[in-house]
Amino acid sequence: MKELDLAVFFSVFHEMLGPVLWLLLALAVGGIALALWVFVREGSSIDSRRLVRSELMGLLGGVAALVLMAEVTVSGFTDAGGPVDWLLVGLIWGIGLAGTTILAYGIQGVFKKA
Repeated sequence: MKELDLAVFFSVFHEMLGPVLWLLLALAVGGIALALWVFVREGSSIDSRRLVRSELMGLLGGVAALVLMAEVTVSGFTDAGGPVDWLLVGLIWGIGLAGTTILAYGIQGVFKKA
């Protein structure tokens, strides 16, 4: 494989995750749209309390991403041996953290107390 092809990545993720892939994509797109809507609605300012709560929820989202990874793959965390394996584990945790933080910020902004 000499070049990166998005169709190959999509096919691999679809094979691994099945219908969960569509749920994750919907959550990602919806979370980004919701966070942007809250950001614009509040006059391009970020509420620090809401952000800290979202970041704390993001820590749990990173753990949930790792649990999902362990469920859909054949290997577990004890099979990660080389530096690239641990880099991938860190990237998965970071993507789960960031995605959950964005989604939580958007949801909290929608349901904020007036």
